[in-house]
Amino acid sequence: MIEQFSVETAEGSFDALASGPEDGRPVLFLHGFPQAALAWEHPVAVLGARGFRAVAFDQRGYSPGARPERSAEYGIDALVGDVLGVADALGWARFDLVGHDRGGDVAWWTAAEHPERLRTLTAVSTPHPAALAHALTTDEDQHLRSGYLTEWRSSRTEQAMLADGADALRRMFEWKVPPSRVDEYVRRMAEPGALTAALDWFRAARPGGKAPKVSVPTLYVWGTEDVAVGSTAALDTGSWVDGPYRFEMLEDVSHWVPEHAPDALTSLLLEHLSGH
Repeated sequence: MIEQFSVETAEGSFDALASGPEDGRPVLFLHGFPQAALAWEHPVAVLGARGFRAVAFDQRGYSPGARPERSAEYGIDALVGDVLGVADALGWARFDLVGHDRGGDVAWWTAAEHPERLRTLTAVSTPHPAALAHALTTDEDQHLRSGYLTEWRSSRTEQAMLADGADALRRMFEWKVPPSRVDEYVRRMAEPGALTAALDWFRAARPGGKAPKVSVPTLYVWGTEDVAVGSTAALDTGSWVDGPYRFEMLEDVSHWVPEHAPDALTSLLLEHLSGH
């Protein structure tokens, strides 16, 4: 059973999905762009059935009740603060954290700056921010893959992404995500202010090269067909983890791992959680 509810924090109200007993081991999921907590529906349901308390929430800008208007309010400090604020509101002193895409970036920073709050970290697709920053300056392939970052900071991006029935947004998913799910993401991004808020994550990003190393037990999952992240940053990520580390490559899997390979990812996550 999947529950739908709101988490009230000092920064606003965050829409959330959850499964599992209230006293189960807490696991928090962070989605990426341009998705929502719905991306984690499968692992949330499976973990809940296994006795965990699994919660995924629509992050800042994606939840209508937590959608500031200024780009400056989407910096990584605010996003990490939301993770801790939601955990506090749920009564979680320590928890396992899982993040994909931009949610993975937030998860890395949370683990690096607040290791005392986490039991484990699972990052999906997104390498450690410092590994990606290094690859951007040393690897031409990664530089080309990340060219969209500059484009998306333009004020014209919203109009371009929503034109022609949001064709640009739809093509982003590479036909690796179920069409009905893509329709739901597009519907949400078409809400007034929603796409601008989601893009403000990129406009207010902190340079990844300043990210500290991570000490908590970490699982990093990367698909070999990821169009946004190449092998240089993926393979270098282990250099930025001082604690127990496991790297898993999923062959022929795209950037959209949670929905392209939900069973494989959930299995790896359960192994990681049971080992720590």
